[in-house]
Parts: sequence; structure tokens; C-alpha cells
Amino acid sequence: MNIRHHIFAVAAAAMFTTGAYAADIKLGVSGPFTGGSASMGVSMRDGVRLAAKEINAAGGVNGNKIVLVERDDEAKNERGVQIAQELINNEKVVATLGFINTGVALASQRFYQEAKIPVMNNVATGTLITHQFPNAPENYVFRNGAPDVIQAPMIAKEAVEKRGLKKVAILADSTNYGQLGREDLEKALKTYGVTPVAEEKFNIGDVDMTSQLLKAKNAGADVILTYAIGPELAQIANGMAKLGWKKPIIGSWTLSMASFIDTAGKNGNGATMPETFIQNPPTTPKRKVFVETYLKEFKPKNGIIASPVSAAQGYDSVYLLAAAIKQANSTEGPKIVAALENLNTPVDGVVMTYNKPFTKADHEAIKAKDVVMGVVENGRVEFLNAEDATAKKK
Repeated sequence: MNIRHHIFAVAAAAMFTTGAYAADIKLGVSGPFTGGSASMGVSMRDGVRLAAKEINAAGGVNGNKIVLVERDDEAKNERGVQIAQELINNEKVVATLGFINTGVALASQRFYQEAKIPVMNNVATGTLITHQFPNAPENYVFRNGAPDVIQAPMIAKEAVEKRGLKKVAILADSTNYGQLGREDLEKALKTYGVTPVAEEKFNIGDVDMTSQLLKAKNAGADVILTYAIGPELAQIANGMAKLGWKKPIIGSWTLSMASFIDTAGKNGNGATMPETFIQNPPTTPKRKVFVETYLKEFKPKNGIIASPVSAAQGYDSVYLLAAAIKQANSTEGPKIVAALENLNTPVDGVVMTYNKPFTKADHEAIKAKDVVMGVVENGRVEFLNAEDATAKKK
């Protein structure tokens, strides 16, 4: 009897240590928590943690607690693949949140698709992500970030239509993110009859963009359009300053990353990008509470979230999944998907209130109307247009 009692006590202790119970809802969280993409990954993860903490404090989902199983994919495709298999086969997650990098998403999410486990892409923006399995009877891939097919036309519009800059140079990194984004930019520019005067590529980790910038300058470029992530974007801005070549930088949302803003310093001022969420000023009560709670909980440097978009979308992704699980009253993949495709109750998020955000034919929560333009000014991102800030308050 003593031995049995001892075994029970050990088993109970193990359960309390891991925090996992039979009825817990295990959600995978996959993103780069180290390396050049870490400011996005950590901000996303912290947004996810905040939402899970709030939901659990309010009684969980259908009385069950959310347990997060977090893994650092290091922005490496092969690591993402390993994590996907581990989360599916060993951890038995009922859904996964995350993916910061388009390449990692495209390499990894096929395992979730095959296992019939929903994926909520909360940051990665490659247009192909939600269309990777066009012939599948059920699509298990969703997204609540702004896809490049929305961002690229906004970038082109800002450069060509609003500023009259038609001699454009595209600088994009060599990843799937950079090259798929470049293709979307080319298509968007084509609608204005504009062909780039220069298109230059660079690798993650490159610290000298002189060669690419000189080619753009010599081609007569009057604006630089970018598709890359923070550290390399900073090298572009700093390289232009070194050459004494002052031209506008307009690019994808990643120009809002701390690893761009902090490293570029004053050279980053004026960089313009599409955004789903801008930290200051918080334009709705929900945004105000989110920012205050996030800053109190995680204490980011200078009171500025390293990647506000990633944090907000990470936070919202948990609430969207939780709403679907609650409505389905199940953690079975097909039932969660069916609920996501027909959410009965609006989800009050930070980016927006999600009112039937998905359908069977459309797994993109964010539409063009939900995205505004931001601009870097003195170490922070502000609304480019005052009317956008006003409209977002409504």
C-alpha cells in the first residue's frame, strides 16, 4: 500500500511540475526566440503568453486550461520541420501558433496539414502561406497577419501614386520571405506601368550593402523598396548614409522592428511601412489596456515593444483559437477548423474586432482596410497619416 501511495504521490507531483493535465489544451508556439528575427519571435511569444494567462485566469476554455509548448525555431527551415514533428507526435498539441519566417512556415506546416492540426500563422506574411494546399478538401492553415499581397500594393501606392516616385529599386533578402515579397512588389508596380530600375539581393547576416546600393544609385533610383528583416534593413539605411545618398525607404512591415530602428538610429527616420498595429498612440481602449499590461508584464527597453505588430497579432491569435475551440466544444482539428470558418461570436482583439474573420474559401483574417501606413520617427513608429489614427479610434 505504501509503495502504491508513493507512486501516486510521485505521479501527482509530476503533474503539478509540468502543469499538464489530461484535459489541458496544449498549443504549440513556434518562432525564432534567438537570432536576427528574435525581436519578432519574442514579442509574438510574449503576446501569446499574455493572452493565455488572461484566458486561464478567466476560467480557461470550456473549463480547461491552455498550456503553451514553446519552441525556438531559430528562423531555420530544418529546425521548424523538427519542431513540427515533435509538437505533433510527442507533445500532441491540438493547434500551433506562430511562424515568423515565411520559409519556416512553408517548410513546416505540411506536417500539421497531414495531421489535421490547425495552424494559426500570426506573423509570417508570404502570400503563399494560406494557399499552400489548394487541392486539399480541408485547409488547416489560417493567418491573422497582413499577407504580402496586401502589403506590396500599399508600398507601391505610397511610392508611385502618392509620392510620384517611379524610378524604384527593390532590395530584398534571399529568403523565401524576401523573394516572394519581391515578386508581389513587381506585380503591384506593374499595375502602375513601373518596372524597377534595379533589383538587388542580399543574404541574412550581410553587413555591407555598398555594392547593392551603388547599383541602385547608378541606375538613378529615387526610392528604395525593401523586403527583408530588421538587421539587414538597418545596414541598408546606414549604408545609404555612408554614401551620402538620401532617398526614401518604403518597405514591408518589418521596418517597424527594434532591430531596424535601434541599429539605424537617425538614419532610419522616415522609413515607411504597412502596419496592422502601432503602439503609440493606442487608438482604442483595448489597445491601451494591451500596451499597459504588456509593458508591465515584460518591461521592454525604453517602454517600446520590440515588434508591436508581432505582439498584438500573437495575442489575438490565441483569442481566435480559443473562440473556435469553445464554439466547437472540441479539440479535434476538423471541428476547430469548421468553427474558425464560421465563428458565431465576434472576437475582441487588439488589432481589431474579428467579425467572422474566416470562411472556408478565405483563411485570411486581415483585409486591406485593416492596415495603415506607419513611419519611423526618432526611435518609434508613428501613424504616417493623422486621419488613420483618428479612424482607428472608431
